Amino acid sequence: MPIRVLLADDSPCMLSAVRQVLQKEPRITIIGEALVFSGIMQMIGDFKPEVLLFDLHMPEKRNFTPAFVKSQFVLVSLALAMSVANDEEAKALAESYGVALLDKMNLYTDMIPAILRCRSKNRVFDFRPQEPLNLKRRGHGA
Repeated sequence: MPIRVLLADDSPCMLSAVRQVLQKEPRITIIGEALVFSGIMQMIGDFKPEVLLFDLHMPEKRNFTPAFVKSQFVLVSLALAMSVANDEEAKALAESYGVALLDKMNLYTDMIPAILRCRSKNRVFDFRPQEPLNLKRRGHGA
């Protein structure tokens, strides 16, 4: 059975690009898409995705506290944030939501392996040894 993924990005072009990549992977099925952050909150309850892949810097997201967002994200097996700006501020924001952070510049190499790990017992994201993705506060080498 394919992994059920919900996509969200405020850029229709980015959403389309991510969709095209994911549609080529037979182990993944896209069950919904959102252009606004409130759409994510609604679709999580309605569609019950295994994986949420969303843009970390969606403008409307500012209307939701990190605590509320994190409480909603526990309903999915894995939440992955995407961002072009992967500076300390972005990493801290992703951590406040309890999600792993993917670099939009490396989506084509990192996105599918990250999604496929949702069914893996090994949830530590370490695609790039020089810059591991942290999930649940586990750092490189942990």
